[in-house]
Amino acid sequence: MENNVKTEIEIDYRQKIDKLRKKIRTSKQFDSAMQLALEIHAMTHTSIVSGRDQPTLCDTLLEGLKDEDYSVMPTSKDETIAWHLWHIARIEDLVSNLLIAEQPQVFNDEWMTSLNVEIKDTGNAMSDEEIIVFSQKVNKQALIHYRNAVGCQTRNILRRLKAEDLKRKLKPEYLDRLVSEGGLLEDKKSIWLKDFWGKYTVSGLILLPLTLHHMLHLPDSIQIKAFIKNNKRVMENK
Repeated sequence: MENNVKTEIEIDYRQKIDKLRKKIRTSKQFDSAMQLALEIHAMTHTSIVSGRDQPTLCDTLLEGLKDEDYSVMPTSKDETIAWHLWHIARIEDLVSNLLIAEQPQVFNDEWMTSLNVEIKDTGNAMSDEEIIVFSQKVNKQALIHYRNAVGCQTRNILRRLKAEDLKRKLKPEYLDRLVSEGGLLEDKKSIWLKDFWGKYTVSGLILLPLTLHHMLHLPDSIQIKAFIKNNKRVMENK
């Protein structure tokens, strides 16, 4: 059942992304492009963020998860569900607030305490051992609440944008804040994102970190959930 839901959502998602790529190129289609961006964004967040009546991809992922499921790493090539959620939330927070809106990010000392974490960055440079320790320690409900808060903030930012913002280049001082505020580390596995994002205009950031990036990680999390489910069935049948 989950695989069917995932496939249908992914197909719909990809079709919408292709449409957004075309619409966002011209200011003449700005209003419809922003509406489409909000639709795509809604598909990857909880229904609390999206306001959708139907379960979203994220709702499907979170349904029935237990705390211990968040720290399962099936193979050394995988991450964990907790890491995926943290990673996409931190990147969305940094990109939408610092780079696009040029305002403080959602993440602060209060969230750090609530989440029970000691890091501020996107997790790109973490080793497998660090990912597992982080995933065991992080407050799972706070992690979901944090991502919801980021998602709601992003939707407000998208609604405030004007057509002329789409071609706006990023200011160096806000790119520098990615590092000074701990969002990126002075590590080659992390710092590359500063130059990568710095090449984009606002429209490019909407297309990649704020929309497409989520679909690079949520399906992996759903596969981890399926792995956990299958393993539990095997153990029960022994």
